[in-house]
Amino acid sequence: MKKLTKGKMWCFAIGQFGWSLLSALITNWLVYFYQPDTEQIAQGQVLFIPQGRVILGIATIIGGIAALGRIFDAVTDPLIANLSDRSRNPRGRRIPFMQRIALPFALVTVLVFWAPVNGISAVNSVWLLVTLLLFYLFMTTYCTPYNALISELGTTQDTRISISTYISVTFLLGSAVGYAAPFIWGALEPSMGRIMAVRITFLVLAVIGFAALLVPTFTINEKDYVTTVPSNDDAFTSLTKTFRNGDFRVFVGSDVLYFIALTIFQTGLPFFITTLMKLPETYTTILYVAMTLLSFVCYMPVNILAHRMNKKKLVLIGFCGLAAVYAITSISGLLGISGLVYGIVIVCAAAFPMAILGILPQAIVADIAEADARTTGENREGMFFAARTFAFKMGQSISMLLFTAFASIGAGTGFGYRLAAIVAALICLSGALVLSRYDEKKILGIIVTEEGD
Repeated sequence: MKKLTKGKMWCFAIGQFGWSLLSALITNWLVYFYQPDTEQIAQGQVLFIPQGRVILGIATIIGGIAALGRIFDAVTDPLIANLSDRSRNPRGRRIPFMQRIALPFALVTVLVFWAPVNGISAVNSVWLLVTLLLFYLFMTTYCTPYNALISELGTTQDTRISISTYISVTFLLGSAVGYAAPFIWGALEPSMGRIMAVRITFLVLAVIGFAALLVPTFTINEKDYVTTVPSNDDAFTSLTKTFRNGDFRVFVGSDVLYFIALTIFQTGLPFFITTLMKLPETYTTILYVAMTLLSFVCYMPVNILAHRMNKKKLVLIGFCGLAAVYAITSISGLLGISGLVYGIVIVCAAAFPMAILGILPQAIVADIAEADARTTGENREGMFFAARTFAFKMGQSISMLLFTAFASIGAGTGFGYRLAAIVAALICLSGALVLSRYDEKKILGIIVTEEGD
């Protein structure tokens, strides 16, 4: 087997830029587009689906659809992972899946925002449901094999940390480009109106994402770097075996809570900035890009620390740091302090925790998958990453219900947004408490012993 060079690591990481960009368009702008506040409506935003609390008195239409999409996504994760783990394609178990799904993945991302009726209609609700389900299915088909390659290409501790660092860089870049959308549609809006400007913006960004998705599929020959035995288990059996790993269950429990909190914050960010901080929507881009750049500055220290100290301790620090950021967000615009000052404080406070949680969780999953493979003799890397995403996507579906319900409280006052930020902080602290039970010493003992042999 060839040794993975830094150049190939970057080629691999560009794929993460592609899917994080496409994912950012949905995560950051779906609710903003389909459940706009009064300020957006005044700017020309059209209502496409019914608004308000309509499902059991707690969830909006958009919240229910988004949550259902995440549940569907979570269910398909282990199925796609099992197909990938069992694949006997002569080109490899992962790359062929990624290459074939790239175009449908990018195309359906745009269609999510292309509701056919220009006004409130049940047709639009059905359109949104179908396209969102397809979006999550196609994203899973790309991301599950992609994530499995992290463990398979990273044959040593150092390589896994390096790959995790590189893909964290490109993940943040993809998310930052997604947050830059208001600048693009703002420039197009005078000539084509708000709705078409938004749609053309997403089309352009989806083309960029599509090109990035293809880079690892054409630059990395999987068979040159990976030698594994395809799994013979069905999806249910493989998933059951994966969750028998106690340390993995602990990690996944903390990850679920982290992603509930993170998704509440990410979905709410445009509202926090415009409603609580009273800043123009373009500041969503400015502040997120500033936070991304500061996070990059923190990447080198985090990478160095991860090679020298316990990854678990660093992740715990990250959890507590983000909880503090969410708490600060909940009081944005109060105490006589300007919104811009709050924005700057949040950007500075979030940079280091974001760097930690962008790099290390993927490396921890790869560690657990590697230790399990060495212990059981079964290569189920795809299922480990799918099981992780199965769990956290269930958490994300909960967060979509929570945020859209909170957003409908105290309309026009911002109280619901403040409540959402407080809940995110408490959930993040709960995630740290769960992760404290993870036995990293045992996992690393298995890997280091085997690598030494």
